[in-house]
Amino acid sequence: MKLNPITLSVALALATSSGATLTAEYSPNVGQTFPNQVLFGDTHLHSSYSTDAGMAGNRLGPEQAYRFALGEEVTASMGMKARLARPLDFLVVADHSENLGLAPAIMEKNADLLSNPWGKQLYDLVMSGAAPEAYMTWMKAIYVRQDPLKGSPLQQTYWQRLTAAAEKYNQPGRFTALIGYEWTSMPGGNNLHRNVIFRDDKAKADQIVPLSAYDTEDPEKLWEWMADYEKKTGGKLLAIAHNGNLSNGLMFDDVTLSDKKPLDKDYALRRMRWEPIYEVTQIKGDGESHPALSPSDEFADFGTWDKGSFGPQAKTAEMLPREYAREALKRGLAYEAKLGANPFKFGMIGSTDAHTSLSTSEEDNFFGKVSLLEPSTNVAYRFNEVIAGRSPNPEGKDIRQYAWQSLASGIAAVWARENTREAIWDALARKEVYATTGTRLQVRVFAGDFSPADLTRDDWVANGYAKGVPMGGDLNGQGTGKAPSLLIKASRSADGANLDRIQVVKGWLDGKGQTQEKVYDVAWSGTRQPGKDGKLPAVGNTVDVKNATYSNSIGAPVLEAYWQDPAFKADQKAFYYVRVLEIPTPTWTVHDAKVFGTTPPKEAPTSLQDRAYTSPVWYTPGNG
Repeated sequence: MKLNPITLSVALALATSSGATLTAEYSPNVGQTFPNQVLFGDTHLHSSYSTDAGMAGNRLGPEQAYRFALGEEVTASMGMKARLARPLDFLVVADHSENLGLAPAIMEKNADLLSNPWGKQLYDLVMSGAAPEAYMTWMKAIYVRQDPLKGSPLQQTYWQRLTAAAEKYNQPGRFTALIGYEWTSMPGGNNLHRNVIFRDDKAKADQIVPLSAYDTEDPEKLWEWMADYEKKTGGKLLAIAHNGNLSNGLMFDDVTLSDKKPLDKDYALRRMRWEPIYEVTQIKGDGESHPALSPSDEFADFGTWDKGSFGPQAKTAEMLPREYAREALKRGLAYEAKLGANPFKFGMIGSTDAHTSLSTSEEDNFFGKVSLLEPSTNVAYRFNEVIAGRSPNPEGKDIRQYAWQSLASGIAAVWARENTREAIWDALARKEVYATTGTRLQVRVFAGDFSPADLTRDDWVANGYAKGVPMGGDLNGQGTGKAPSLLIKASRSADGANLDRIQVVKGWLDGKGQTQEKVYDVAWSGTRQPGKDGKLPAVGNTVDVKNATYSNSIGAPVLEAYWQDPAFKADQKAFYYVRVLEIPTPTWTVHDAKVFGTTPPKEAPTSLQDRAYTSPVWYTPGNG
């Protein structure tokens, strides 16, 4: 007998009511809580609300920034149309808190601005065509740390506009607009900037006005302010430091900023409470490592900015160990052994720091650091504008870093269960995140007690969480003396370049209390084999400079590895992070040359190998 749908449903209901019972859930996803997707975004984008963006030609506010991130076509400030190949999953418009909204206030003839003598002075300068003089007038106030607009409601007005834009474009499940801002500490012109990221909505964020560098340049004071915010609102904050390469040794210093006291356990605990993540790569250079610090690492010299900072002081060799992520991670192990806490136990992300309202990190779609440097035939701006080192050095040293040295970087990748503010913020807080230098390659890592067969299980992710820890996690030795093993899988972006290799970067504290490092090639494309020196031959280079193209005829779309530390010692503190390299592709200057017929500087590279850096996994002996 053929049953119609109604008869069938009745039959099923009768079968259930007559004694049929369910003894197990059929769906394997019921009750599953571990992160199951990687989300790509930018935690460091500036709109016209940042004075150094708005007074440098940016006419796009936070709403246009969100629309662009969502995949819409927008017209950039210099008149060229722009669009992403694919939308981002999340964005933080992290405008500078110092005189937030000053540039649009000038254009809007804001009454609060014009009622202030200094604000009226800037307005008059801009209206008379002397915008550069107006900008320098503002910069003088920044450097002496005296806010001419103190007491004005202007900052609160534009902060609430900024949070309103985030609220408007936040679409849980599809796109996340996290609330945030940048605190721009710059003692002596040295970069100690932090982006402050809220887990919260507008109702909580509007209860404060962002702390600025006018208030303090000391990160410890920022942490106090963050603690006060959480106590007042019940909300949650974290801060992300960036550009240690432009800090002239201050970012990971051995002493506190204000009182120059040696770091202690309390400092270490507070720093990692408030700053669990470091922005390791962005437009103003890459901060993973430096060839002077990692001389045996042939990939350490990538996007290196090492001449100075924003002030007049030139870089010295003794500053470098206190500027780069890998060295800081190593020194953190030594501090932990000494203090009982690690001040530099951070995860790693990338972001852009673009001041154009356009989060562009692709080499063929790079709109530059500021709007004046957007794509054009004007090489004086596009290639040769000085980005850092503008202040003359007293010894006459050339400390300038130019626009052509900018990286089209980077991206923050987070492993999360949902595309929401809460899930993304929580991933940042637990460090289950990684950095890319601009592409959307996928990387997943687990560390623990695994076997090679665990890499090929159909439930390898669930098993990874059950038997180990993900990137950003902690492994504690239990007296077994068994070396940790890593499961690693990486795949290229769907529309991107193939992969060259997977590497594991190990840092450890040896028996003499000295920090050490080693880079291991653990998986690679093709039939290459390491030479007598242990080095893997280069993957090759298919870049056609004239046509700004490359070929995926080399490399591999997917690489994976099971790796166990061959030099493990159970009594030595260590960390492991994964670096994944893509094959060479054309740089943005090469794409510019093709589109505009311009000639980049001879020193400009014609190809680069984009890469990812995962957050480390830390191994601690015993039960510590």
